[in-house]
Amino acid sequence: MIRFLAATFAVAAALWFAAVVIVRAQRGGAQRAAPTAKASAPIDISGYWVSLVTDDWRWRMVTPPKGDYLYLPLNPSGRQAADSWDPAKDEAAGEQCRGYGAPSIMHLPGRLHITWEDDATLKLDADAGTQTRVFHFGAPQPQAAAPSRQGYSIAQWDVDGGGRRGRESAARARHGSLKTVTTRLRPGYFRKNGVPYSANAVLTEYFTTLTDGGIDYLVVTNFLEDPQYLAQPYVRSVQFKRQPDARGWNPTACMAR
Repeated sequence: MIRFLAATFAVAAALWFAAVVIVRAQRGGAQRAAPTAKASAPIDISGYWVSLVTDDWRWRMVTPPKGDYLYLPLNPSGRQAADSWDPAKDEAAGEQCRGYGAPSIMHLPGRLHITWEDDATLKLDADAGTQTRVFHFGAPQPQAAAPSRQGYSIAQWDVDGGGRRGRESAARARHGSLKTVTTRLRPGYFRKNGVPYSANAVLTEYFTTLTDGGIDYLVVTNFLEDPQYLAQPYVRSVQFKRQPDARGWNPTACMAR
């Protein structure tokens, strides 16, 4: 009888232990299942946005004349390249979009349409030049990625207060920014008048939002690094205002002049 009870207890204990292991494994699996980039976004940058040209009007609203690279940290090679700008040559070569690449497109006047292509991919369409940028979350750059006007962009969310711990900091972490790093660029102009960036340029951008008077704004700050043409990184910031719909959306072709 004692042996029977001992055996029964052993079987029950084994079943209980197995059940505990299964439950813990299920809980652990649930905890390890990271939310998608879309689900974990600390800000919503999707929708339509229109650029606010609050500064640099003379360089953004019109194409400046050749040789106008005021305030730009060009090295001697960069100035030489800018001084040789020839829009007619670009047109003849079918290179009208050299001034519409990732380092310059956000500074051109116009509208943006940002959407989720899937749970790990953001797409940004610009009506200026009819350009499309794609931001990839959680995926390394493929070795075979061909250079292009918009390059290859790797994205991640930076959450405000992400370095703090505890429930209080978690409750406050309701905002942040989108960080993107773009490489694999074709050579182009970050000002339309021939101010150059090379194929080795690296563009780092931060997209964040703020609300003032019930109006949502998108602020984009970018850092362009290019030792071939720049003496130091070039930092710029531009702003956009949210629109409720596609009103004013007007895709236009690239222009070299």
